[in-house]
Amino acid sequence: MKKTIALMFSFILLLGVLTACGEKTQEDIIEELGNKIKDMSGYKAEAMMTLETGKEPQQYEVEIWHMQPSYYRVALNNAQKEQSQIILRNDEGVFVLTPALNKSFRFQSDWPENNSQVYLYESIVNDILMDPERTFTATDDYYIFQTKTNYTNKNLQQQEITLSKKDLTPVSVKIMDVELKVLVTVDFKDFKLNASFNDGDFDMDRNMTGAQLESLPAMAGESDEPLTPLFPMYVPDGTMLNESEEVDIEDGKRIVLSYTGDKNFTLIQQRSRVRQASTPMHITDGEPVDLGFTIGALSSDGQVSSVNWSYEGVDFFLASQDMSTEEMMSIAKSVYGTQVK
Repeated sequence: MKKTIALMFSFILLLGVLTACGEKTQEDIIEELGNKIKDMSGYKAEAMMTLETGKEPQQYEVEIWHMQPSYYRVALNNAQKEQSQIILRNDEGVFVLTPALNKSFRFQSDWPENNSQVYLYESIVNDILMDPERTFTATDDYYIFQTKTNYTNKNLQQQEITLSKKDLTPVSVKIMDVELKVLVTVDFKDFKLNASFNDGDFDMDRNMTGAQLESLPAMAGESDEPLTPLFPMYVPDGTMLNESEEVDIEDGKRIVLSYTGDKNFTLIQQRSRVRQASTPMHITDGEPVDLGFTIGALSSDGQVSSVNWSYEGVDFFLASQDMSTEEMMSIAKSVYGTQVK
């Protein structure tokens, strides 16, 4: 009887040791993640991004391609708004393409390395690796990390990153504010590590032409309706609207809103038109910026900072000598009520 009990006890101990050996520690996972992004040749992914920063949630289909070391293609499509854009990086620079308007910006920029990027695998992995205060939990199927972020919008401070326990590929990312309210969610529907690519996949002209063939109905949808000015919901303290002016231009009207006070700025609006030439507007000192509802172009000449963007058939230009990048972004986002102050 004593021998039987001893054998059972030994078996239980052995089973416990085997179970413990099979469970990875956080240090094991961190090391594996570091090796994974170092050794991979690239990936293709599809995801759904949901923004909770406005009155109603907005959803974007996101297609992400990355080929090491520095080629990127991120296509965002909001089917409800007929809004599609492509962020592209190749040897010629970083591009933001708006195919329906035949419009493109080219930057000399280190994007995407300067800030967190919610839909890029290596970015979310680096956020995990670089945060010594990260927290970690494991379920039957997933590893879940809570980390800090590095966004221009300082309200986006925390994120929850869920990885597959099987291969450490991304399952979802949730970006939260200081009160841990979820503002952005990205759910990955498909992820192929070490995917193959064809010649021209990251070429600007080919991407513009290919996307235009898919968006011809939207390209034909220019509006001649009178332009109603949109006013930013967020204005810095000590600043107020000083003048609203309507100017005649060659193909319509331009509305110029001038704000004065502690932080002066100007907001210009006019109807979008399809550009006849596809030569990119070159911005030496600038970068793409995610405004939530669209991708804009941030630039600076050392004195004046500006943000360009197009949305729902209107081109916007915001300029100021007095404001930080974060303040400029807050004003731009608030034009469509998507900024949480």
